[in-house]
Amino acid sequence: MRREDFTLVHTLRVRWAEVDMQHVVFNANYVMYFDVAIAEYWRAIAKEAEHDFRDEYMKLYSVKATIEYHGSARYDELIDVGCRLARLGRSSVTFAFGIWRGPDHLVSGELVYVHVEPDSRKGSPIPDRLRVAMLDYERTPPEIVSGGNR
Repeated sequence: MRREDFTLVHTLRVRWAEVDMQHVVFNANYVMYFDVAIAEYWRAIAKEAEHDFRDEYMKLYSVKATIEYHGSARYDELIDVGCRLARLGRSSVTFAFGIWRGPDHLVSGELVYVHVEPDSRKGSPIPDRLRVAMLDYERTPPEIVSGGNR
């Protein structure tokens, strides 16, 4: 995983409440950092496309999270959280994440979402306008998956 593969990299400062008894970021907080980065991702594509995608991305439901730890961040350190589109299916989308402290790659991860119609709670195709905006924004082309439910 290379930082330069990410179009969006958001800098955060580790807060006191995010560290544990070992004085490193508590492992679950890295998912929160991914969530902050995905919010910045939606802001960035909206700005680039000059369109508010809130109605579209608010129908993306989280179905899977994976994290691989390579190192630890500590209180008051600046970390960079990268977010990029890794895979785009008919109704699902996978985002890849990387977290760095300076040149040190600390964490890799993925979040998988499925586009759902809220009333029926059934998967539905990701709207074309959102698909195009994500693809136009990305520096590194994602894997495109066609057919099937996802």
